[in-house]
Amino acid sequence: MVVRPNKPVPSFSSEDLDAGHPYAPFILDVERPGRYLGTEYGVHTTSFADASVRMVLGFPDIYEVGMSHMGTRILYKHVNDHPDLLLDRCMMPWVDMEKKLRDHSVPLVSLENRRPLVDYDVVGFSLQYELTYTNVLAMLDLGGIPIRSEDRDDSHPLVIAGGPTATHPEALAPFIDAFFIGEAEETLAPLMHAWGELQKTDLPRQERLRNLAGRFSLYVPSLYETETCPVTGFGVIKEPAADQGVPFPVERALVDDLDKYPFPSDGPEPLSEAVFDRAGIEVARGCTEGCRFCQAGMIYRPVRERSPASILKTLQTSIEVGGHDEISLTSLSTADYSAIVPLMDAVADLLKGDRVSLAVSSLRAYGLPEKTLDVIRSVRATGLTFAPEAGSQRMRDVINKNISEQDMMDTAERVFKRGWQRMKLYFMMGLPTETDEDLHAIGSIAQRVHRLGRQHAGRRAELTVSVSVHVPKPHTPFQWCAMDTLGEVHRKQSLLHGYGKTRGLRMKSHGAKEALVEAVMARGDRTVAEAVELAYQKGCRFDGWDECFRFDDWMDAFDEAGVDLDLYTGTIPVMGRLPWDHIDVGLEDGFLLQEYRRALKGRYSPPCGKPFGGAATWDTETASDHRTSGGHHTNRADHDQDERRLICYDCGVACDLSMMRSDRGEFLDSLGADVESTAPLAETPVRGRFPAPPKRASQGEAVTLRLRFSRMAPAHLVGHGDTIRRIPRILRRVGLVPEYSRGFSPRPKMVFGPTLPLGTQSLDELMDIRIIKSSLGDVSSLAQRLSDVSPSGIQFHEVTEIADDSPSVAKAAETVETHVHVYPGSSNDDLLGRLKAVVEQAATADELPVEVVRKKGSFVRNAYDSLLEIELCDSDVHPNPYTTRKTPSGTVRILQSLKPSPSVRPDEIVRSLFESEEGIETELVRVRVELAPAQ
Repeated sequence: MVVRPNKPVPSFSSEDLDAGHPYAPFILDVERPGRYLGTEYGVHTTSFADASVRMVLGFPDIYEVGMSHMGTRILYKHVNDHPDLLLDRCMMPWVDMEKKLRDHSVPLVSLENRRPLVDYDVVGFSLQYELTYTNVLAMLDLGGIPIRSEDRDDSHPLVIAGGPTATHPEALAPFIDAFFIGEAEETLAPLMHAWGELQKTDLPRQERLRNLAGRFSLYVPSLYETETCPVTGFGVIKEPAADQGVPFPVERALVDDLDKYPFPSDGPEPLSEAVFDRAGIEVARGCTEGCRFCQAGMIYRPVRERSPASILKTLQTSIEVGGHDEISLTSLSTADYSAIVPLMDAVADLLKGDRVSLAVSSLRAYGLPEKTLDVIRSVRATGLTFAPEAGSQRMRDVINKNISEQDMMDTAERVFKRGWQRMKLYFMMGLPTETDEDLHAIGSIAQRVHRLGRQHAGRRAELTVSVSVHVPKPHTPFQWCAMDTLGEVHRKQSLLHGYGKTRGLRMKSHGAKEALVEAVMARGDRTVAEAVELAYQKGCRFDGWDECFRFDDWMDAFDEAGVDLDLYTGTIPVMGRLPWDHIDVGLEDGFLLQEYRRALKGRYSPPCGKPFGGAATWDTETASDHRTSGGHHTNRADHDQDERRLICYDCGVACDLSMMRSDRGEFLDSLGADVESTAPLAETPVRGRFPAPPKRASQGEAVTLRLRFSRMAPAHLVGHGDTIRRIPRILRRVGLVPEYSRGFSPRPKMVFGPTLPLGTQSLDELMDIRIIKSSLGDVSSLAQRLSDVSPSGIQFHEVTEIADDSPSVAKAAETVETHVHVYPGSSNDDLLGRLKAVVEQAATADELPVEVVRKKGSFVRNAYDSLLEIELCDSDVHPNPYTTRKTPSGTVRILQSLKPSPSVRPDEIVRSLFESEEGIETELVRVRVELAPAQ
């Protein structure tokens, strides 16, 4: 779909906002309207008028991705903890919503306060990925803000951007007032206060920006001039004169102690299923491994770990407040958390009996001792993901991936032996010095792992091999490397797919064209920024999404802007200047070049912050089989006996190695890990030849509860599937523990009554759920307690315990009563009179043919197959800010049998009565579901 940014989007007045939601005229016409509501449980409720400084944090991707972003969650919590500040959220609308906004001349508004972006004091963007840059421009434009910084005046908000790609900002420089470099939780609130004070002065906008640049870790592009480097040909930043009062280079902000800013255990719970729909808890920041392709591992140095006490407290509160049944421990390399083994034991003890799954991200092959696998398996047994990145040991040494093939085989065998049936392996292609033999090694490793899976899990073993295209990123040792041409990438992909096809492997490859555009923007200067704007004007959006990516438009934009693709994707001379040299991420000059030269010689660098050989004793006889640094000590006794020096490369980050060693010992103490555990390894239960599902603790006696609740505006705009995913979390928030099914992927045992079409309000929803009796407590107040912790629009009315042998609500439901409010079109005079006539005629007819449209086409069906009664009635019209309709001309009461299930919806019946008239609109409210009498 092409969306042309050629229609102005005006701001709303306060009267417009009071009239209802700005998207009301078309919200039911877009995919997943729940994305745009901002009525989640846990949402911050400070009003726009009550805050002294207001900021909206924009995430330039869809809601489901933005709600998975931990940085947004962190900033949302810590800024809104200030009583005088307001931080609202805004996500990039999907293409259908953008078109609606432009067609209706409605601005993009924030989720919480529903204000256009231009009304805020500060507008921020989280930059995680270069292929979201056109979305940033779209959000500015839709929000009523001039796209270019130079076109903004004192009345416009401060536009800032942060995140990992802000460390190479030139491809967005003309559009952002200031880039925040580094970690923002400590200084974003002071920055907002400072901007609020500057707004009260007579200083012009440019001087306000200069003032901020001198006080915070901000790069303000408009304060710097550019020149062309004669060696590289790139546009680079000139060093400003000393009297300009702006920093050069711009140094990053760093949070020294993560425990000073606890990871949030609350916050908005997504209405639409997020990409990572679980409570993710950041356990550490930074990484010791030094992979030479990884930008995050360089710019987030040094490694900082949250204390076990802080992690466990956040985990417990996340379960209690959020109601989550899946927790994820997250960092760049979770397996390298210094106390990961005893921490996992403590987490397992905490989760025991709560039916909460545990996921661990960013695993390394060496970081999974058998005991740790047993802990994970005791609460989760779906699939695990590993990232060897390269197939041959030579290539792993080049990229500094400190694992060997034997490490991978050992871990794969441990995983499959313990009941896992699915594994994913991530690799990269197009790495420096790569040969076809290195690519064949990817297939060879995958084949060995697949055989191990088949050996232990039979044909149920699944292995997915995903191979992405290496994009040389700034601030990494590979920032000078050339990227493979499109032709070479396609050749290598064909080679890999051919290898996989002949060996029965599932090979997936990422888009080569997308990688090319990503590389140009990552290494881009301000010439590339011109192409970004041109691509936006051509309709490019969501460039990281296959269905939206418009490669030809990007090529045209690069051509029109004069971008030489070879310049930005070729080898860069190491003695020249780079478009990101003015950003200081804390690394010593020469460190990246040293690592680059070691890579070209095939020399690996053991991880920093660990003794050489890791916690395991380095055995020279097995050095060729195990090239890993190993993990950390799992107990205080071994930790204290190990007096080896911790590795340091003097990369420029001032690590306190003594403090690092001391903290690790204290973490082990706090977890009670004094000596090596002597507990036996868990036995792997075997059913026949294959592993059985993991043994789980007895859940205890369970009872069946029948719940009646209403789902009114705005909850009626959330789909049925998303609603049923939310219900168990609501129950957990009041202490109820659902009974779960058995097997590898347990699910709460619950049954729902007849489903509702999206957009239908309901006064009577029904569900049955099995609850562990010991968690039940006082049932008399349960309905109110459930309502208190539910998203807006959901209200529980009745909770009753029913006999275990009672028919489920799905089987017991017999009839459903629906009220259809009928609204006139522009010329529907005397609609009520005609409504009476057609309803009376329908009530006495022998049949009522109705044309319905379904996914498989149009059909004519007889409504009387399920229609029991149809008549006019008096009915209350319930408040609904998500509609522009005012007063209905009349209401039709429809009673349908649920046996068999109705094939025609109530609104389709009413519309069929007025098939010759245009503009008739309807609104449905389910009033009552009747159940069969108890036997």
